[in-house]
Amino acid sequence: MKEDKPVVVGIGELLWDVLPTGKRAGGAPVNFVYHAARLGAEGYAVSAVGNDVSGTEIVQELDKNGICHSLGTVEYPTGSVMVELKDGIPAYTIIEGVAWDHIPLTQEAVALVEKADAVCFGTLAQRSSESRTTIHTLLSHAREEALRFFDINIRQSYYSKELIADMLEKANVLKINDEELCLMRVMFSLSDDEDTACRQLVERYSLRYMILTAGSRYSSIYTADDKSTLLTPEVEVADTVGAGDSFSGAFVYSILTGKSLREAHQRAVETAAFVCTKEGAWPAYPNKD
Repeated sequence: MKEDKPVVVGIGELLWDVLPTGKRAGGAPVNFVYHAARLGAEGYAVSAVGNDVSGTEIVQELDKNGICHSLGTVEYPTGSVMVELKDGIPAYTIIEGVAWDHIPLTQEAVALVEKADAVCFGTLAQRSSESRTTIHTLLSHAREEALRFFDINIRQSYYSKELIADMLEKANVLKINDEELCLMRVMFSLSDDEDTACRQLVERYSLRYMILTAGSRYSSIYTADDKSTLLTPEVEVADTVGAGDSFSGAFVYSILTGKSLREAHQRAVETAAFVCTKEGAWPAYPNKD
C-alpha cells in the first residue's frame, strides 16, 4: 500500500466531446485521470492542444478540476468528437488531423512517467505516427512495478492487430468491453467461451489484471489466480460517456491504495454507475465518499 498520494498519468487524446447539450472536456486517458484524481490520486494528463480558443478553454477545464498536465501546444486544432446519444448510449464521430495526433515527446512527460504508479494508454491516440512514437517511448520509461493500464478503447478503424499485440506486450493491465472481446477472439484465436478467453489473455500476456465490462449487465476482473464478478447496478442513465474510464480510474486508485480485488472492483462499479447518472465524462463528485 502506498502511503503518499498515488501518481497516475494518462497519455493520449484530450478533446471536447460535443454532445447535444453542449461541449464537455474528455478523452479516455484524461477521463481516467480525472476520476482517479477525484478519489485522491495525483493525476497528470499528457497530450497536446492547439493554439486556439478551444485549447485555452480545455486547459482551463483541467486546471479547474485539479488535473495537472504536460501539454504540447501545436499548430493543429484542439481535438473534438461529435457525440450522438441514443437512449444514453453514445456514438462517436472523431475528427482527424487534430492536436492530440501530434503529442510531442518532452523531458517533462518522461519525468512524469518515470515517477508514475500507474500509466493509462489506449489505441486511439496511436492512429498517427507522431503520437504513437511518443507513447511507445514514454512507456519505455515506466517503472517495472507501475501499473501499465491498456484500455483498448477501439474506435472506428483506428486500430490494428499489430498495434494491439504490441501494446499487450507493454501492458500489465488490460481493460476491454464485451464487444471488444468478440473482436479479440477472432483476432487472437481465443476461446469462444468468455471466461476461458479472458484467462487466455491473462496467461498469454502475464497480466496482473484483466478487466471485462459488459455494460448494464455485469463486469469481471481476472488475475492469475482469482476472479471477481459483480452485477451492474440499475440506475437512471443520463448518458454513458466516460463510464468505462471512471471504472478504470476508480479501480486503479483503489488497488494503489491497498484495497483488495473485490473492494477495488466494488468501488469501480459504484463510480461508473454514478457517472452514468450524470451528463458528460467529468461530473462533479458530491464528496470523497
